[in-house]
Amino acid sequence: MKVLLLENISGVAASQFEEAGFAVEMHKGAMDERDLVPKMRDVSILGVRSKTRVTSAVLEAAPQLVSVGAFCIGVDKIDRSAASERGVAVFNDPHSNSRSVAELAMGEIILLMRRTFEASTRLHGGQWNKSAAGSHEVRGLTLGIVGYGKIGSQISDLAEAMGMRVVFHDVAHVLARGNARPVSFSELLGSADVITLHVDGKQQNQNLIGEEQLSAMKEGACLINLSRGFVVDHEALARHLKTGKLGGAAIDVFPQEPESGGAFASPLQGLPNVILTPHVGGSTEEAQQNIGQFVSAKMIDYFESGNSLMSINLPHCHLDYEPGSHRLMHIHHNVPGILRAINDILADRGINIERQVLDTRGNLGYAIYDINRACDGDLLEKLRGIAHTVRVRVPGKTARSESV
Repeated sequence: MKVLLLENISGVAASQFEEAGFAVEMHKGAMDERDLVPKMRDVSILGVRSKTRVTSAVLEAAPQLVSVGAFCIGVDKIDRSAASERGVAVFNDPHSNSRSVAELAMGEIILLMRRTFEASTRLHGGQWNKSAAGSHEVRGLTLGIVGYGKIGSQISDLAEAMGMRVVFHDVAHVLARGNARPVSFSELLGSADVITLHVDGKQQNQNLIGEEQLSAMKEGACLINLSRGFVVDHEALARHLKTGKLGGAAIDVFPQEPESGGAFASPLQGLPNVILTPHVGGSTEEAQQNIGQFVSAKMIDYFESGNSLMSINLPHCHLDYEPGSHRLMHIHHNVPGILRAINDILADRGINIERQVLDTRGNLGYAIYDINRACDGDLLEKLRGIAHTVRVRVPGKTARSESV
């Protein structure tokens, strides 16, 4: 049972996997498809962050792979459709770094409104310029939050505690925190002194903030993006900063991001009162430890029990284990008659079903059975032969003979 962890995933994850009986191989950097494919043949669990692409070819090269963990929020680098077709569960952690991102956003709001970064840059260059011009307290200013989920709502609390007025916009109906007020997107653009973006990676969010939206923003307002690089048109943003229409920006994510240590280029470089950071919004030791603990725990639980809660691609099934029973998991295409076929095979062998659970998600179905007899090779072969079966698995078993 082998775990492969890439991109400097927290040692907390490695420790948990080792305690569960896995052999762990760790690499600091990401891997491209060419380098990753040869490593996958005996891997049961793969852990990545935001740089490694888990392609169909990578999955095809991994006959023993049970699950892939994104030790971050985003999963856009993982081919979830190919994973589902092979019965490979994908997990991520949508919450554990939310406080780290919220704190950075709040700090950048203060730095931008006080023009602190600009003053620091000048002083590093030997220029002493003590002035209050363009420097403001955040108290009494209006903060506009686009995306009011786990991160946006925490920023709302922090900003209100500092005396800011908070307005927000979200495509979903969400409950306002404190005195925050939901508004339309256009009203938020025109009224906020600072706008901070916390939207997901869906395609409809590409260029959410472009020429039209930047023009609609309040004169002298500041923009913060800690969400996705393609959400903001950086060329348009640079133009509006140069003309003085906008007072500043803090950008942590970019349309093209190099590997660690790689060359970086952006139209925002060298502009005053612009804070650029290399995608470090969630990169605190606390966040990475929490993510390492959360994702590894979910993957170990799925490996050992089949419980798929929090999987982003498989149906969500959970069945409490009762000592003395034997667990069996069956992933299949969501078509009529699968459960009947499974049950008939079990009944023909005099096997009693002690408990079971089934759920579906899109074109996949997932069933967990507890039965009164251990699964032997013949039983697994029969179950594997049911039409539309994707994968059959028993806890802790990943050999080719026990999966499809």
